[in-house]
Amino acid sequence: MSGVTIAVIIIIILVLVILASCIKIVPQANAMVIERLGGYLCTWGVGIHFKVPFIDRVAKSVRLKEQVVDFAPQPVITKDNVTMRIDTVVFFQITDPKLYAYGVENPIMAIENLTATTLRNIIGDLELDETLTSRETINTKMRASLDVATDPWGIKVNRVELKNIIPPQAIQDAMEKQMKAERERREAILRAEGEKKSTILVAEGKKESAILDAEAEKQAAILRAEAKKEATIREAEGQAEAILKIQQANADGLTFLKEANADSAVLQLKSLEAFARAADGKATKIIIPSEIQGIAGLAKSIQEIVTEGNKEE
Repeated sequence: MSGVTIAVIIIIILVLVILASCIKIVPQANAMVIERLGGYLCTWGVGIHFKVPFIDRVAKSVRLKEQVVDFAPQPVITKDNVTMRIDTVVFFQITDPKLYAYGVENPIMAIENLTATTLRNIIGDLELDETLTSRETINTKMRASLDVATDPWGIKVNRVELKNIIPPQAIQDAMEKQMKAERERREAILRAEGEKKSTILVAEGKKESAILDAEAEKQAAILRAEAKKEATIREAEGQAEAILKIQQANADGLTFLKEANADSAVLQLKSLEAFARAADGKATKIIIPSEIQGIAGLAKSIQEIVTEGNKEE
């Protein structure tokens, strides 16, 4: 192989390398700032692009995704002269690659210094207690201030968070004692409320038991009264039924005597039986009718008839 051939091959390889270097593919969520002869030319978005060899160059490759930077704790002084350290987390996104490339030399350092300055200004207007309880307010104020300041750099600050607020050790000890006392106070309140509720529940239980006992006694008394009433009614009904049966029997007896055409002797005998029953009663006075002699004579006659009948037999 001659030297000319080798030189041609080398030239072809160099041309291919140069052409390959001029082909650029920009991935998603990225951008490239292109300069021509040292001046800004354009910004390439997603896709394939070609640049002129030796004239155009990629000045800066920029990520358009949201980025997070965690800054070290910064010493700040509150309005009541308490020194504490606060570290912050900033969420930002590049919105203009050209401004980002040419607006500031070191954007991350610039954001860090700007964050520290803004934080000192905001905390300087707050006392210690306000600082510890106003995180959302501080975050909102810092985001608004940083967003305005970083807008000329092509950066948009989406969110700022206070990661840690570290007060002096003496204040931490005092806060821990205060929190311990608060926990003990709440525990005592909860214990007292529990005992109160327990006492109320016991009293309500006793009250409910007494009400149930009284109600049970009331129902028992009602049932006893109803049972006694029912017994009295049934006893009266029994007595009435017995009287009715006796009256019916007497009426049937009179009807029988009437139908049998009983003579005066039989009627007098029945009167004697009624008189005997009256005499067996509990009355202390008995009025004897004038016909008693006739009734006695009739009885004697009946006895003689019975005696003669027995002799004949």
